[in-house]
Amino acid sequence: MNFDSKALADSQEVGTQLAGSSRASLRRYLATSQGVLARLVRSGYRAVYSFSVPAPLVLVKPLLGLFLAMRGSWHFFLRVFVCEPLLKAYCKEYGKRLHTDCYVHWIQGKGDIVLGNDVTLDGKVSITFAVRFADHPLLKIGDGTKIGHNCDFRIGKCISLGRNCNLSSGTVIMDSNGHPADPKSRWAWLPPDPDDVRPVIIGDGVWIGLRCIIFPGVRIGEGSIVSAGSIVRTHVPPYSVVAGNPAKVMFRLKKPSAAAAIPREKEVGHEPVKKPY
Repeated sequence: MNFDSKALADSQEVGTQLAGSSRASLRRYLATSQGVLARLVRSGYRAVYSFSVPAPLVLVKPLLGLFLAMRGSWHFFLRVFVCEPLLKAYCKEYGKRLHTDCYVHWIQGKGDIVLGNDVTLDGKVSITFAVRFADHPLLKIGDGTKIGHNCDFRIGKCISLGRNCNLSSGTVIMDSNGHPADPKSRWAWLPPDPDDVRPVIIGDGVWIGLRCIIFPGVRIGEGSIVSAGSIVRTHVPPYSVVAGNPAKVMFRLKKPSAAAAIPREKEVGHEPVKKPY
């Protein structure tokens, strides 16, 4: 009985392989043959693939306007009544005019999020807290700072951003490498050494370009620019432009006059409000 069952299973497997081989051979024949049937099949496929219908503006313009109005209304509803309230629920403190997009941000672990006035978290942002190294890991974002889509914050102790900063899409900032440097510790799945978890401090008015990575312990001085794609492992002096892997100072920027550098809270006249409990 066992022999018959094994023979039946083998024959079914062989049949499946032959059927698959036959289908592959048929597709190859239709794709390469110059026969009449194969050329007709290829012509029919191209005709279906390139098929299109006319789009008179008198018809499609109102349709486009209706679509954009419906999409904008839906996004407004998501942002105002779903995404922003959920983000505020995560925050320990948040300021006035907090703005987010029509995405629910990906926030993991427990930590303190403190947002100033006029902060924008655009698109979808990822925030991950690790409570192994501190009772209350802290993400602090100053007044007027804008965070781009797909930015990623990984916080073991503290990441602090100053006022009026711009973080472009795809930026990753971490105060821990996530794994120990010692190979044996990694093989044993041990956490990083607490001394390797070092806060990241970003000063006021810093602009970080697309897809940059900021490593633990880095301090970026006021008014500096981090060029797109840079890997920042060391401190950045104030009013500097850095680029590369590892990022190096390319040139220095002129420091603005004291009259032009108006503090945001004095200009707007608002203080962050604590989350009501």
